[in-house]
Parts: sequence; C-alpha cells; structure tokens
Amino acid sequence: MSESNFESVVSVLPVKDHPVAVAWYQKWIGRVPDSEPTEGVSEWLLAENAWIQVSLDPEPAGQTTVIIGVKSIDVQRATCSAVGVSVSEINDYGFIKTAEAIDPEGNKIVFVQVIQES
Repeated sequence: MSESNFESVVSVLPVKDHPVAVAWYQKWIGRVPDSEPTEGVSEWLLAENAWIQVSLDPEPAGQTTVIIGVKSIDVQRATCSAVGVSVSEINDYGFIKTAEAIDPEGNKIVFVQVIQES
C-alpha cells in the first residue's frame, strides 16, 4: 500500500447565526475556537489533524451530519449534560455505541465509541 497523501480533515457545519452556534460548540468542546481565519468562520482542532469548522452559510444551514469518534460515550454525554447540551440516549449496536446532539441550526453531531473486544 502506498503512503497516503492526506494530511487532515475539516468537517464544515454551515449555520445562519454564527455567534449562537459558536457559543453552543464552545460549551461542549470546552474552549473558544482554536482559529477564526475569517469573519463568520470558527474552527476547533478535536484530534490530530481533525477539525470542525462552524461557518456562516445560511443556504445549507442545518443539513449536515458530523461523526466524532470518542473514547467514552458515557464521558461525552456527561460532559455535554454538565454544560446544558442535550444528547440523545445511547444506542448500543454491539460493536459501536452512538449518541446524537443537534446544534441550534439543526446540524447533527453523532458521537461514536467503538466497543473493544476483550
């Protein structure tokens, strides 16, 4: 297999109300954006070379799904709950567990934990 040419991934979440969306993401991520490269764009580095970007773009706002892998779905749900971000009940599929949050625009954030075999 040849070496990959890919270096990073940025998931873009289009929104109509940028300040409201940024405040919501700051709550469950736990910090202000890592970068604001231009007006109406805020970015957070979630893992090595894996970013989410909240971008002012009214037309497609609320139509995006982002899947974020987490070490512990229970920890993520508790973290979100502690800051007032609603997350669905956990769905256990035997090999993964998932839970969803919906941002103020309607974009879906799916947290996924891979279940390790013993």
